[in-house]
Amino acid sequence: MGLRTLLVEDDATTRCALDGMLRGRGYDLTSVADGETAWEHCSQALFPLAILDWMLPGIDGLELCRRIRQLPDGDSCIILMLTSRDQPQDLQAVLDAGADDYVAKPVDLSHLQVHLAIAERQVARVAQRREAQGRVVEVVNELRRSRDDMRSILNQLRIGSAMTDETGRILFLSDTCRRLFGDGSENAVGRPWLDACPFAQPDKARLLEMCSVPAGERTKVSSLIEGSLGRRFWVDVEVKDDPRDPQRKIFLLYDVSEVHDLRRLLDEKGQLHELVGRSFGMQRVFEQIRNVSVVDSTVLIEGETGTGKELVARAIHASSRRATQPFVAINCAGLTESILGSQLFGHRRGAFTGAVEDHRGLFEAADGGTIFLDEIGDVPMPVQTSLLRVLQEREIVRVGESKPRKIDVRVLAATHHNLTDDVTRGTFRSDLLYRIRVARIHVPPLRTRREDIPVLASTFLGQYRAASGSDVGEISSEAMRLLLDYPWPGNVRELKSAIEFAVIGCKGAVIEVEDLPEEVVRRDAPPLPTGPLNESQRIRGAIEQAHGNRALAARLLGMSRATFYRRLSELGIPPK
Repeated sequence: MGLRTLLVEDDATTRCALDGMLRGRGYDLTSVADGETAWEHCSQALFPLAILDWMLPGIDGLELCRRIRQLPDGDSCIILMLTSRDQPQDLQAVLDAGADDYVAKPVDLSHLQVHLAIAERQVARVAQRREAQGRVVEVVNELRRSRDDMRSILNQLRIGSAMTDETGRILFLSDTCRRLFGDGSENAVGRPWLDACPFAQPDKARLLEMCSVPAGERTKVSSLIEGSLGRRFWVDVEVKDDPRDPQRKIFLLYDVSEVHDLRRLLDEKGQLHELVGRSFGMQRVFEQIRNVSVVDSTVLIEGETGTGKELVARAIHASSRRATQPFVAINCAGLTESILGSQLFGHRRGAFTGAVEDHRGLFEAADGGTIFLDEIGDVPMPVQTSLLRVLQEREIVRVGESKPRKIDVRVLAATHHNLTDDVTRGTFRSDLLYRIRVARIHVPPLRTRREDIPVLASTFLGQYRAASGSDVGEISSEAMRLLLDYPWPGNVRELKSAIEFAVIGCKGAVIEVEDLPEEVVRRDAPPLPTGPLNESQRIRGAIEQAHGNRALAARLLGMSRATFYRRLSELGIPPK
């Protein structure tokens, strides 16, 4: 028989999807649509695992959670809450109600699989703990006859155990406890537990408090133990009274490191520095960033406008050995040959009209660190030649000088162009392409990773709320559905702008449909092609979506008007 599980979800579509997935994992599932029916089932027999939706008709998920916790042995049920409300105060309400974990809605089934793996381990820990507690009772009964016998039994348990006398000095440490304490267990017997146990000081204070409160009011204390050889253990510690003498205490330690490691993995997988995304595409980008950060090779970052290419460059820099050195970024689009050459390489006083003093270029400013050349496909041919020399010789020559200057700079470049096509057209040097494309990372467009939209929207909402002091803390289900359906031609940059727009116009605490930008709300907006787009397709699609409004189309694409109109000219698209 599989894991007995209660699922409470009033949305029939979501309940059907979860029902199939849970039964596929082999669960013995009871699935209901409201809190009253769920409470009837719980009153008859407690479930080891309960998955509750917060917003339910009648008894809501929080109230049902509280009722379950008040049942005999109610604390042995592992409760997973489903909620679309993921602001700190909402999540605190979930934890205060007694839930063990939560999953944001709309539910990402692959994400939920990780939470279920955590829950299954917690259920197993509870069962093991109940078994261990029963054995401890047996051990305590044996204590009445022989302390030596009790010590032998304790050593056979998988949980750690320690006994203290009425003064707090350690009388006994089990073998499991010695393993957890590592070197700290040597000479521990006979010493005060406050000195001998390797708990953090705040955790010791909480355990000392547990020793003084009545047995029925004690709670578990979670603590991190720094073991020998750098090993770290997360443990839950319970304090029990010695039945022969309540002044003596028995400490039970449960190793829950695996659950904590799974939670950490779940959190870390969704973010890398300022990049956010749990989709397969972004996880691949994260892996590529980690791979290239350990070398000094030049990297070409490709992707549509607004996908976050500069954030990728910053993540590479921050993960590399150059992280403490300068990171210098320049957008090469729209700059003339003379301005760009002076910006990159510097100039000597009098080198050209207006050069009234010596100027240090960005390559020199980035010495020891990283320079990021955004839109490198727009660099004029003569500057491309100078860049090639920099990459080959690791030196620059200021405009107006002939003496080269050595530099130590890592070069990262980005483009939304197909540089191979540019080489064919003769607008980009092939030898420069091969120099900058030693490693390459492609950032996927947002329309191909829609599962990242909720977490990105939540991240941007939190940022604007913190910056503005706004009370807006949530996005309604209807508004989120529109965000998920919209094709996002301007990618992450456009999504960020849309959330800022909504926060500014929102009159309450929840972003509703009417708060979103017009282009997101408009149902008749033609969808963009779902496959890879070339530049002409993207621009024409944005113009069509904006009903011919060029200014709106530029904003949808995340471009300045100057860049947008220059693209129209290059592609032969009429400006009006």
